[in-house]
Amino acid sequence: MEKKIEKRWIAAFIITAATAVTGLFWEHTSVTQSENFNGTDTIVPADVAWLLTASCLVLLMTPGLSFFYGGMVGRKNVISTMLKSFICLGVISLLWVAVGFSLSFGEPIGITINGVKYGLIGNPADFAFFDYVDEHPHAKMASTIPFILFALFQMKFAVITPAIITGSLAERIRFISFLLFICLFSLFIYAPLCHMVWHPNGLLGAYFGIKDFAGGTVVHMSAGFAAIAGVLCLGKRKNLEYIPTNIPFVLLGTGMLWFGWFGFNAGSALAANHTAAMAFATTTIASASAMLTWAFFDRLNGRKVSALGCCIGAVVGLVAITPAAGFVSVPKSIFFGFAAAIVSNIMVHWKSLKRIDDTLDVFACHGVGGIMGMILTAIFAEGENASLLHGGWGVFVHHMAALVLVAVFSFFGAMLLYKFTNIFIPLRVSEEAEQQGLDLSQHNEMLG
Repeated sequence: MEKKIEKRWIAAFIITAATAVTGLFWEHTSVTQSENFNGTDTIVPADVAWLLTASCLVLLMTPGLSFFYGGMVGRKNVISTMLKSFICLGVISLLWVAVGFSLSFGEPIGITINGVKYGLIGNPADFAFFDYVDEHPHAKMASTIPFILFALFQMKFAVITPAIITGSLAERIRFISFLLFICLFSLFIYAPLCHMVWHPNGLLGAYFGIKDFAGGTVVHMSAGFAAIAGVLCLGKRKNLEYIPTNIPFVLLGTGMLWFGWFGFNAGSALAANHTAAMAFATTTIASASAMLTWAFFDRLNGRKVSALGCCIGAVVGLVAITPAAGFVSVPKSIFFGFAAAIVSNIMVHWKSLKRIDDTLDVFACHGVGGIMGMILTAIFAEGENASLLHGGWGVFVHHMAALVLVAVFSFFGAMLLYKFTNIFIPLRVSEEAEQQGLDLSQHNEMLG
């Protein structure tokens, strides 16, 4: 067994080395050979400054998530849980440069409707190793900032999405298996959804009019349904009774997530403008509403108000407002947080969901929060024919159809990827390793 494990790590190292060597000899193509780019004179310095800041804020969310999750698990699994989030900064960043950005924002590969091609996924060769990606703005994607900045901002979203999944698989998944799965997830689930929703010619966004301001569908629903698929593939932990190790870690992680979410949502305006300001406001108010609602709803159900509950509620509010952050007013954002907190709270304590052992309730919080955000966006988004309340019956129907499509695609797609991963590398650690704790058995480290 040791020999097989060693070969897997050798393979992982060879892939990393091959990527590095390819990057060394890759010849960058000048954007002057493409008509899709503007000159640097169209750059707006204020937009550049804001997007640089927003990119830093979104990057901070991944370490924040590691603290958020790490404080919730048992003492023997804190380091392994935190590392699974943190390692995404390395794995997905390189994958994004090599091919992920191309799959997400390359020229559409899909279907032609009325003479217009609507994409299911991007051409993997378009921006491979950031070819054409430099200081020149793209004419159709963020035309006031360098294309390299747009690519890096979007990279942070790609990084945190598989990191969200880790909470459901904590305390029992093999580390090398997790690395393979997140690569497959990023390429075959995240990238197509990102392209279909956010590319100017994406099928869901451009043709069906699906509104997802900052990732309720692309990020949270995809991660939530992939999480529940992983739980079903892995099975329950041997020891379901555990006490969260470090609640202050959870509080710290929540603060980092809330702070970083301003970049996540307000940054998605892709400019320093009124939409960014409104998204900034709705983000924090929805989270505040959800935090209080969660705490009071717990008390109404005979549970004590807890720091853990307040933190989870705040994050649920952030998740729910994400698809609508730039589309609704501040008063409506209060309702977003209120409604999502109640539904997610009910789901967290639903016995049927508890039985399958989603370790840190990823589906109940991120999956359900994303679903609630999408539904409420389809009802309340402002603008003529923009939502159900503003005459957009067709838009509402399209959103509900897309909700089902994304759920089915993410769940069954992830299920196939877990099965595929398990063929080459067993997903689950041995019973002995699980009993010992993943910190020691997987990483030879432990809390002092």
